[in-house]
Amino acid sequence: MSGRLHQSGVPTPSGRFGMVSTLPPTACGLATFGAALSRGLEMRPGVEVDGIRVVEGADDSEFVTTTWNDGRRPAHQWRVDDHRSLAETVDLIDQLDGVFVQHEYGIFGADDGVAVLDLLDNVSVPSVTTLHTVPLTATANQRRILESVVDRSTVSVTMTMSARTRLVENYDVDPSKVFTIPHGATIPADSGIVEPRPFQLLTWGLIGPGKGVEWVIEAVARIVDMYPDVRYVVAGATHPKVLARDGEAYRESLVALAHDLGVGDRVEFDSRYRTLDELNDLILRSELVILPYDSPDQITSGVLVDAVSAGRPVVATDFPHARELSRSGAVRVVPRRNSLGLARSIDHILGSRSTLAFMQQAARRLAPQHSWQSVARSYLRVMRAGQPATSKQLTS
Repeated sequence: MSGRLHQSGVPTPSGRFGMVSTLPPTACGLATFGAALSRGLEMRPGVEVDGIRVVEGADDSEFVTTTWNDGRRPAHQWRVDDHRSLAETVDLIDQLDGVFVQHEYGIFGADDGVAVLDLLDNVSVPSVTTLHTVPLTATANQRRILESVVDRSTVSVTMTMSARTRLVENYDVDPSKVFTIPHGATIPADSGIVEPRPFQLLTWGLIGPGKGVEWVIEAVARIVDMYPDVRYVVAGATHPKVLARDGEAYRESLVALAHDLGVGDRVEFDSRYRTLDELNDLILRSELVILPYDSPDQITSGVLVDAVSAGRPVVATDFPHARELSRSGAVRVVPRRNSLGLARSIDHILGSRSTLAFMQQAARRLAPQHSWQSVARSYLRVMRAGQPATSKQLTS
């Protein structure tokens, strides 16, 4: 059973904390999340954050000489396949007031990232672990690791109520140790000053199979006669792991598909790096954001949060986070792998200025709860709360 944690009179702690994540310059959502949360935490009076960057293999000597988090503090690196590095990392964390751990199976080494349990077993300070993945269908080892992470953390955090429900109903965990705190928005709330380009659709983020971009290209081909000015922008580099394994095969297949369907001039692929200001401008210049993910297992989407924070309506395939935000009116959910469903929803929104305006206003109403300052304040309160007596949804 879940509810809301009343925050009146609950102080947020000050102190020095660790942030265990991949962290920049690694190009992944977890690195972005860890850095953004750290910046939000350090906006609170008396709070400092030490970055503890998770790496595999030999020392990244180039990175050791650089800094992270706006250049304010050098990062310690934990090499997850090195027992000596584990001991050094534990010693560092135990000098702090607490540690925030970003959990994802793929970053903590072999065997589904079992090394994270070695860390949680050995640190003596309070630990708050954010669960970025809660599999609907887990292997036996993934199940064991996730249940152990929750057991060994002081508190665990999911970023949607859907994820929390899945966790407490499908896994053997103590519900009283699980809070829900929304994902923060990297993109600032929409001021309404920038005018979007009519009929511009946008998908952004790291690109690779499973992103579902091909279904949007097919949808564009279905509506181009009705909307001859429609433009679909696909912004983002190919995911580094996909690039290492398959090169640009996926992106090239998308370019070929657009050409074959006669919409090559309506679909723009832009893989260049954008600063946050440039990305923000691109989002605000678009009328509609499309999230066409193939997987039903996307319990949290930072891109989705950034889109609604920027005041942009979203058409998304049916995954839990989109379904949860659809209740606000800002998100329209469509079936996965279905270009006809996408085309119909895009047509309904672009063809009705009143529908588009309603969805924009609904998105803007969601923005305040996703500011990193608000999210960071909730994380500090969880750190202060220690082991709560009952599970709650925590919002500021």
